[in-house]
Amino acid sequence: MTETTTLLAREGAALAIAIEDDATPFVRQIAQALRRAARTGHAVEVLGGAAGAVAVRSHDTPQAATITLGEGTVEVASGVRVVPDATVVVDVHARFASVQEVEGDGVLAAAALSALQPPLPHWREAAASFWNETREIAGIPDVLVVDAVGPDGIEHGRFGVGATEYLLAGPADLLAGIFTGADDLPAALAAGVQVKGTLSQLSVMTAASWKVRFDV
Repeated sequence: MTETTTLLAREGAALAIAIEDDATPFVRQIAQALRRAARTGHAVEVLGGAAGAVAVRSHDTPQAATITLGEGTVEVASGVRVVPDATVVVDVHARFASVQEVEGDGVLAAAALSALQPPLPHWREAAASFWNETREIAGIPDVLVVDAVGPDGIEHGRFGVGATEYLLAGPADLLAGIFTGADDLPAALAAGVQVKGTLSQLSVMTAASWKVRFDV
């Protein structure tokens, strides 16, 4: 484990999240979810003093990873190289929703699953953070335009200044998922999110979504 991120939650608690060199996309996706949970304090809250190894398996692909929990530390490694204390099978396209009965330590499994599913911020906060984080990607439009559909109707947002624009429109929760990396942009398009822009802009926006989803 050589790539380590130590994050301070809003309450001041620290959590170190480590992944291996050349980590797989599955490992990176898990680590990014844990980082989101750590920044808000959710990970510290739900993990508490949990310790042990949790195997995480994809329900429809051979992908697998192991989350090793210790005091103030989380390590994520590809594969399952030890006998885990718990095993969970998840849908990676549904925010790590558990799709099978857990094996082993149910309390440890529940803590790990909860840490992988941090509450989403408001779509506007998520969009602003997304735009700040992806500004350096070559070819990204100057302005992100958002039409978010919520219970009170459509809310509008503009992020950035300049001549080129890109529009994302759809359910507020799904947009927040895209902007945080909890949801995959191509999958979200199939689920009803609409875009307005060029094909080259869509390619760049997909790269931006992968940056927040996989930290690449």
